[in-house]
Amino acid sequence: MIEILNGIRETVNFKEDTNLRLYNNDEAENYPKHWHAPLEIIMPTENWYHANCSGISYHLREGDILIINPGVIHSLDAPPQGKRLIFQADSSILRPIKELETTLSTIAPALLITAEEARAAHDHIQELMFAIKDEYFSDMPMAEASVYAKLIEIFVWIGREYSPATKSFPSNISKRKEYTEKFLFICDYINEHCTENLSLDDAAQLAGFSKYHFSRLFKCFTNVSFYKYVNQKRIAYAESLLIDPALSVTEVALRSGFDSLSSFIRMFKIIKGVTPTEFKNMYDP
Repeated sequence: MIEILNGIRETVNFKEDTNLRLYNNDEAENYPKHWHAPLEIIMPTENWYHANCSGISYHLREGDILIINPGVIHSLDAPPQGKRLIFQADSSILRPIKELETTLSTIAPALLITAEEARAAHDHIQELMFAIKDEYFSDMPMAEASVYAKLIEIFVWIGREYSPATKSFPSNISKRKEYTEKFLFICDYINEHCTENLSLDDAAQLAGFSKYHFSRLFKCFTNVSFYKYVNQKRIAYAESLLIDPALSVTEVALRSGFDSLSSFIRMFKIIKGVTPTEFKNMYDP
């Protein structure tokens, strides 16, 4: 399945003239630690499958669905016999849609979707995965557009059924919409200004809440604390800088909004599972 591997970085071999790759995989082969820029969705269709994403283990039964965020270091283990859909897609075209960007941010490092947790959402996402497979292998015009439309629908279901905000925000629909729009704005603001000196007080004031209330609601909306979300965005920005051989790790740390090299290295290791130097070496093994 891994066709191009440099160090532990996989370059996904997309289907010609698309930003998609789908395998109807039946190989009894384990895949070592690796990472790639595209989003990945795995769904066993016969027997189980196992994944380890940033140190977290996920055991997938037949029909379970695992969504792995871009850039996550993961390994995969297969049974002696079995089959699974492994779908990879460039998610960059989804990120300008603020709600999808926020949903992607809350899947860290991965999301396991099972029938027990939310039957309707699971069954619908499962149907969409089979529809993506049929569309991918068809010769129909607009097949890539159709696949992305189904991928967006998957994330609509995730955003509505799996977001912590769904259970924690006010039950009143208009009030929930108001809160959602407000925190989408805050997340977008953080995305744009993550390398600056952002404080919880400033963000709370921008949202119009007390610091305590904002902190609680922000975690409900994103599933992580305010400062962890900021650091996740800083690390994501740092990744784009580390691939430049002309930039030192120290310079990347300062450009990414960290006030010291040690705090950058510590946070990078926590979020990515490797040090910045190890990550940098992935591009130059």
